[in-house]
Amino acid sequence: MIQAVFFDFNGVIIDDEPLHLRAYTEALADEGVELTREDYFKSLGMDDVTFVRAAFERTGRELTDDALRRVIESESAKHRALIEDELPLAPGVVTLVKALSRRHPLGVVSMAARHSIDYGLSRAGLAAHFTVVVSAEDAHACKPDPCCYNLALEFLNAKRGQAQVLPVSPAECLVIEDSPPGIESARAAGMRTLGVTNTVTEKALRAAGADVVTRSLADWTPDAVQHVFDTEWGRR
Repeated sequence: MIQAVFFDFNGVIIDDEPLHLRAYTEALADEGVELTREDYFKSLGMDDVTFVRAAFERTGRELTDDALRRVIESESAKHRALIEDELPLAPGVVTLVKALSRRHPLGVVSMAARHSIDYGLSRAGLAAHFTVVVSAEDAHACKPDPCCYNLALEFLNAKRGQAQVLPVSPAECLVIEDSPPGIESARAAGMRTLGVTNTVTEKALRAAGADVVTRSLADWTPDAVQHVFDTEWGRR
């Protein structure tokens, strides 16, 4: 039975991967580094530092600490400007988060920086609905490593222990992801997975091992989650 739900952030709550692609393309170009669409989508699941290092390595350019800082700060500013007027929330996510939070503890598990997650959740009016947040600052490895989801469960169970509530097991957690590395990370942590095709194709998410794939979170309710993931019909 599902007892907790963890959401990825970029591409699941904020549907902004194309905006990050645009911002990073411009920020890297300022340093003389080309970023292709293919390279960007092959790098899903990386934190900012790992992403920039990989971009420089592909071109054989030396990356100094100053250049790393400039690119990350530039991308962050460009991305913030792109969402300033309208926050690109994924369809159905606000309704689903609010409905699920009445039944289950929720978490955000992302390789984004904590300030970006906090800004997006605050703008969306969703911050109070999440019990735990795991960001790039918390994890020692990027997705598909299970570190981030293991940490999310550790943080959640620590809070449950303080409240004298029984812990949740990995198999009782549902993870909602939009990328193959995210699906692989959650599966490696022993959790169930729902892939949403906001960023990549259904085929790519299924190849990564997603239990279920959907085109939109607008099609989901807490009852649907229970029906699909808490019954034999939903088990593989």
